[in-house]
Amino acid sequence: MKIEHYSFGKIIIDGKSYTSDVIIYPDRVNASWWRKEGHNLSISDLTDVIKTKPDILVVGTGYSGVMRVPQETLMHLESNGITVKVSRSSEAVEIFNALRKDKKVVAALHLTC
Repeated sequence: MKIEHYSFGKIIIDGKSYTSDVIIYPDRVNASWWRKEGHNLSISDLTDVIKTKPDILVVGTGYSGVMRVPQETLMHLESNGITVKVSRSSEAVEIFNALRKDKKVVAALHLTC
């Protein structure tokens, strides 16, 4: 999976356009991802990601970086052997594209805010 374009509220992955938050797995895109608490990323929002056991989870916190990633969530992911990289979504896209070739990488991206 390659991210070809990201702008506020829109992302293009392998030629397909999405306008809602996404989780990008190595073999599929979950385009119906929504967090339990909107702009707060909790452990329960990432159950399927944890089951996938990626080497790295790239979290995009939105265009302006509004989504929060609590320390508890980071610690839980790291205790499951998942390295976490958190940044605004535009930078997260670049990180994901750079790392996906050599590692098992999943991206959880908030597209707005």
